[in-house]
Amino acid sequence: MSLSNIFGISGSAMAAENVRMNVTASNLANAQSVGSDENSTYRARQPVFSTLINDDFDAAEQVAGVRVDRIDERQGELTKEFNPGHPLADADGFITNTNVNTVEEMSNLIAASRAYQNNVEVMKTAKDLMMKTLELAE
Repeated sequence: MSLSNIFGISGSAMAAENVRMNVTASNLANAQSVGSDENSTYRARQPVFSTLINDDFDAAEQVAGVRVDRIDERQGELTKEFNPGHPLADADGFITNTNVNTVEEMSNLIAASRAYQNNVEVMKTAKDLMMKTLELAE
């Protein structure tokens, strides 16, 4: 694998982690939202990643990367709360709370941020190696 392929691999991973951070931020922003029923209540979302393989090369030189296949809703349980004075309460006086777990989301945000930073460091190291190689050629 050449050093130039590293930029594509790390770049795709950085793009995927950026999506992960945005989805997590959206989940955190909606952590306190409520709805009148299960259909109108925000559900936590999570990106689904897969390996990206370039089939233009033979098996020994295939370059892998990361892509976001889709963003799924988490199927966790939504909780009902008795609050008859709330404007979104149903006929029985219940509101439906979201299934966002703020502790889990903060952990996801930290992990995504670290993974993004690791890929920045990989790209920086590859750039430094390429610069040193050019200096040796002079």
